[in-house]
Amino acid sequence: MSIPEIIERKRDGGELTQGEIDELILGDVPDYQLAAFCMAVYFRGMSSRETFALTDAMVRSGEQIHIGEALGRRVVDKHSTGGVGDKPTLAVGPIVAACGVPFGKMSGRGLGHTGGTLDKLEAIPGFRVELSTDEFIAQVRDVGIAVVGQTANLVPADKMLYGLRDVTATVDSVPLIASSIMSKKIASGADAIVLDVKVGDGAFMKSVADARVLAEAMIALGREAGLDVVCELTDMSQPLGQTVGNALEVREALAMLRGEGPDDLSELVLASCAHLLAFSDLGVDEAEGRRLAEQSVADGSAVAAYERWVRAQGGDPDEAMLPKAPFIREVFASRDGHVQRLAALPIGLAALHLGAGRRTKDDPVDHAVGVVCRKKRGDEVEEGEPLAEIHAADEATAVEAADTVLNAYLLGDEPPATVPIVLETIA
Repeated sequence: MSIPEIIERKRDGGELTQGEIDELILGDVPDYQLAAFCMAVYFRGMSSRETFALTDAMVRSGEQIHIGEALGRRVVDKHSTGGVGDKPTLAVGPIVAACGVPFGKMSGRGLGHTGGTLDKLEAIPGFRVELSTDEFIAQVRDVGIAVVGQTANLVPADKMLYGLRDVTATVDSVPLIASSIMSKKIASGADAIVLDVKVGDGAFMKSVADARVLAEAMIALGREAGLDVVCELTDMSQPLGQTVGNALEVREALAMLRGEGPDDLSELVLASCAHLLAFSDLGVDEAEGRRLAEQSVADGSAVAAYERWVRAQGGDPDEAMLPKAPFIREVFASRDGHVQRLAALPIGLAALHLGAGRRTKDDPVDHAVGVVCRKKRGDEVEEGEPLAEIHAADEATAVEAADTVLNAYLLGDEPPATVPIVLETIA
């Protein structure tokens, strides 16, 4: 069957075979035909069998890292769909490593209002995110943890398809999202994965129902590939933790590793660690996994693992060496009351405009700037009390961001209903 005929069949709602999908993804197919295929999938969807066939073809388009086989251990990983203040990897990895479980992750950079793990790590002076495959495997074996950028040879078909989806309004398709995420996870070689699907105004998925559909699709792909997968649907209606911005988030992750982090970040990190440790070869259940994670924080071994990790990748783990913004402006409460809402999206956009993120993939990032949300949903405030801090490169950008941050807050007389950080766990 010719490429136009394959596209036509999907356009008309037909189901494609593995061979037909291989021909599209692994063959020499021009961009305009792949773009047409993405649009056909956007409107017609894909069956679970087709979605796995697409994922499998993308995995086979490049290098596959068999890190678990190389180490003779079960290696664990964590992935988030992205949000505002989304820093758990910076704490989950060291805690899991401190418990004696190998943690290997290939991560990405931020685009738009959602931050990227690599950008946060590059706020650490000297930190090197580009490692060869051999270096990556060796570091996980010797140090217990490595977090690096995706190699050029890992799932090149995903890079090609993602670039087309980004410019053809076909990003918002569950089969395409699920296959994009899971092809990279399968190819990078972890045996078990915790998927953190964000839900709310600061996330790609706005409702629990939509997030559940994506989560179930990714879990099915992982299981078909022989991986252990659990998915946490987590609240992104407000920023996670208090900080939004690269160096600020590294500091907050370090505070969590010392047992001093905000409650929502600490709960999400410990819940994720409990799942990963239960998936490991330690032979523990989730309750024991959580106890081990908490113990690593209490006895200082999590911080020690963080320091070993950072040094192994060329960075300076001294918190004092993290960059600081030259200008800080506070945002004050206009009345007494309670914080009824702290919208995540405006906070993320404020940080983006300050320079903490990038509008296009080639934009530079200012690692020092961002927003610190001193008050969050449910907190009681007094008139004139600081709600947030703007960390900026200059006064002009701080003033501009302050209006956006203030408008993200809604104050009222009564405290709002409590919303847990983990809305639902799908296992």
